[in-house]
Amino acid sequence: MAIAAGCCNNKRIKAGDPTKQQYQEEEEEEEEAPLIPGLHDHLSHICLSLLPPRLLSSVCRSWRLLLYSPYFPPFLSLYALLSSSSHTQTITFSSFDPISATWLSLPPPNPPPSFLLSHPSFIARHLSVQSVSLSGQLILLAATDHDFLPALSRPLIFNPLSNRWRLGPTIPTPRRWCASGSASGSVYVASGVGSDYSSAVARSAERWDLKKPAWEKVAQLKDGKFSREAVEAVGVKGKLCMVNVKGNAAKEGAVYDIETDLWEDMPAGMLAGWKGPAAAMEEKVIYVVEEGEGVLREYNWEMDCWKDVLESEYLKGAVQIAAGGGRVCVVRAGGGGIVVVDVVVRPARVWAVEPPPTTKVLAVHVLPRMGRAEF
Repeated sequence: MAIAAGCCNNKRIKAGDPTKQQYQEEEEEEEEAPLIPGLHDHLSHICLSLLPPRLLSSVCRSWRLLLYSPYFPPFLSLYALLSSSSHTQTITFSSFDPISATWLSLPPPNPPPSFLLSHPSFIARHLSVQSVSLSGQLILLAATDHDFLPALSRPLIFNPLSNRWRLGPTIPTPRRWCASGSASGSVYVASGVGSDYSSAVARSAERWDLKKPAWEKVAQLKDGKFSREAVEAVGVKGKLCMVNVKGNAAKEGAVYDIETDLWEDMPAGMLAGWKGPAAAMEEKVIYVVEEGEGVLREYNWEMDCWKDVLESEYLKGAVQIAAGGGRVCVVRAGGGGIVVVDVVVRPARVWAVEPPPTTKVLAVHVLPRMGRAEF
């Protein structure tokens, strides 16, 4: 706190300042001045990196600029897949910067993907775009194109720090309406539908280790019952956990053990309480929102039971959730906004983030902030 009190000379325009040019010159002098008087900047970077980003942002412009430089550890932001609220098939990508409280558009992929999000033949059903986050990157794995075929033959990957998209290796069996997830440095797709229904595809599973150049097959599922919906496969404690139906309907669960390459039955207590969208925090703890009651729950592995964390009207009808940095982020019913729950404090603290105007949220992820030249 002593550092924050006596660091930068934050220049302001005062009544009587002769010209705008003088203010600009003062601003340039501030940028050239050391971050902390008496210290070389490389030492200042070490000292300031220990302070909360929001505190740095409130002190002076040079410290705000530091937040977005390569010298400061990237703070976490929200990343959202968005659709137009005017019922078009357009999808966009944005990031919510919690320091400036603003939405920033991601650069569009080149070429932009073409996804089918809805169709009159599927009344009230959303055709999912399936995405995961891993190693600080956003990865799109599966979607439906306008011919009702798998829209992605290769993963589409966004790196926030470089602010660029790239393509991953070709998926041997592109699919949609599948289980998708990430765990232990790899992304997974399992079951689902290819160009048409195939029992072989419905039982298959594939993995891409981000450090390797190609996908590899993993153990098959015991049946094809996971090709019914697009569902999340949650990576936690060296396992991949998933259920085959969303919501409160009767369902089956499966757990993939990464080390043994074996599929197991889901523990009874885990399956009984898996009544909505789920996500894992740093691959250690699973959270689920029981969408009917609006209750956020945390799974206890030792007791095989779920513990209530928070109940809120805003969580009813939850569409999707993500977890990271001690927060669980919930896409509200209809994609009308994001509810953020701080699960570190008790009682849990809750606040809302509204999406950009005229958009709906399809999915949300927690990733490092985007690289920015200016603040």
